[in-house]
Amino acid sequence: MQLTYDEDQIAFRDEVRAFMADKAQLALGEDARHGMHLTKDEVIAWHKALAERGWIAPKWPVEHGGAGWDPIQVHIFDEEAFAAGMPRLPNFGLNYVGPVVIHFGDDWQKERFLGPILSGDEFWCQGFSEPGAGSDLAAVGTRAQRDGDNYIVSGQKTWTTQAHWADWMFTLVRTDREVKKQEGISFLLIDMKSPGITVRPIMTLDGEHQVNEVFIDDVVVPAKNLVGEENKGWDYAKFLLSNERTGIAGVGQSKSEFARLKMIAKTEKRRGKPLSEDPLFQAKMAELELELKALEITNLRMLIEEKDKGAPGPISSILKIKGSEIQQTLATLTMEAAGTYAAPFIPDALDASWNGEPAGPAFAAAATPYYFYRRKASIYGGSNEIQRNIIAKQLLGL
Repeated sequence: MQLTYDEDQIAFRDEVRAFMADKAQLALGEDARHGMHLTKDEVIAWHKALAERGWIAPKWPVEHGGAGWDPIQVHIFDEEAFAAGMPRLPNFGLNYVGPVVIHFGDDWQKERFLGPILSGDEFWCQGFSEPGAGSDLAAVGTRAQRDGDNYIVSGQKTWTTQAHWADWMFTLVRTDREVKKQEGISFLLIDMKSPGITVRPIMTLDGEHQVNEVFIDDVVVPAKNLVGEENKGWDYAKFLLSNERTGIAGVGQSKSEFARLKMIAKTEKRRGKPLSEDPLFQAKMAELELELKALEITNLRMLIEEKDKGAPGPISSILKIKGSEIQQTLATLTMEAAGTYAAPFIPDALDASWNGEPAGPAFAAAATPYYFYRRKASIYGGSNEIQRNIIAKQLLGL
């Protein structure tokens, strides 16, 4: 396969690099690179900068306000953004519900929701997982009962990332209990300001508030917020999840983190010598680099398939598995490189405004929290065990 860029792609890469250099004054890159907690306002500032350039929705069609890029351009942009240290934008509006509305929504939904997603004026969260429905997502029990022009929705969602920021939630609800469980699910858009919505924080081991419990108690949702057909939500969820698993691979982010880890290994010392000269650490780095290169090649294969067929296939499950495993290995080696400096946990040190005395090098404060954060990478977006079942069934025919 072709692993080099043509002249047009190189020119596009240079254009993206120049844009990243021009936006360096946002001062987000250094904070994101060191694992600092970014505020909602900081994330919106980066969103607005991309929206102003017309680059906020690379995969969206031009007629809906997107950049209309092909998959290779998306890959180049992703890689260059992370190389510049820029943070990942929330995916829920841009990469998850936006494409679902574009492909399956009606004209009113496209008019109502796509513009605020592009501008960053409305944030979204994903209401999929429940206390009894995680890896077995088809077991969702949140009930939506039709009542005239509305649905009455009751249930609970959990691990809902950025629900405390969100204006809207796209969610899977049970609309028919008498059929096969996959056939009784619908895809509903819920205003998070609706009476009956309660958001409770879940503080994770890294000391950060990203995920939440969401309680839905007799919430009235207009029937016009139903995407597509009633009881067809499982089909829309599979479409969404294939995009999510592709994004979870995080090739650009992992390449940026690996380059940073190599620099750390050159400066941190063990027994008077740089860690990069330690044979055991060298072996771990070499193995990781090979795995990352293999992931990048597999990702390019998927992009070519997506360019030809219009959507990622079951190969996205391979990307999800290997991408999450590489991310976890990167976090482990970064914590190992920090050594004893990874032991102290000073939550305030992860805030950009903190002026306290650091315990060790700058990267050490986030090393262990990031290690804990990355443990969930092999679970969200469909656990890696589920992805192996998909590969066995859809790719290997077992």
